[in-house]
Amino acid sequence: MATTANKNINAKLVLLGDVGAGKSSLVLRFVKGQFVEFQESTIGAAFFSQTLAVNDATVKFEIWDTAGQERYHSLAPMYYRGAAAAIIVYDISNQASFERAKKWVQELQAQGNPNMVMALAGNKADLLDARKVAAEASSSLTSWLYSFTVGPFNHDKYSSLLSRI
Repeated sequence: MATTANKNINAKLVLLGDVGAGKSSLVLRFVKGQFVEFQESTIGAAFFSQTLAVNDATVKFEIWDTAGQERYHSLAPMYYRGAAAAIIVYDISNQASFERAKKWVQELQAQGNPNMVMALAGNKADLLDARKVAAEASSSLTSWLYSFTVGPFNHDKYSSLLSRI
């Protein structure tokens, strides 16, 4: 949940998605301004924090980057429990990744915080030639959540989303 004290806001944010979707790359780009083309898979989860000035408040994001491998799926509720926001990430060049993202959305709807802000991120926009997930495919999911496509060179959309949270 997001908590407020003297215009200082703490917000727990969790990233969920299939292995190789680019969750860690998104977080590293946001927190450290780095892009690593060949990122190793996350084991369990990784924790980051980032503070942003948003309007007249200071927001500290407590970011949980979860592992995408199926063997770690049972740990996910521990990370999304109490989260103010979730970003469900899929790889636009991998249809199975998008199908898994839809399952994450369903799980969060059933078990997550009912006030959680959710976003669907089509990642790897730099691989448009290899795109397997049509841009319109996410439209059935996005009537109630944010949707955006990101890549290594347009991470401003990610920062913009976090500002809205």
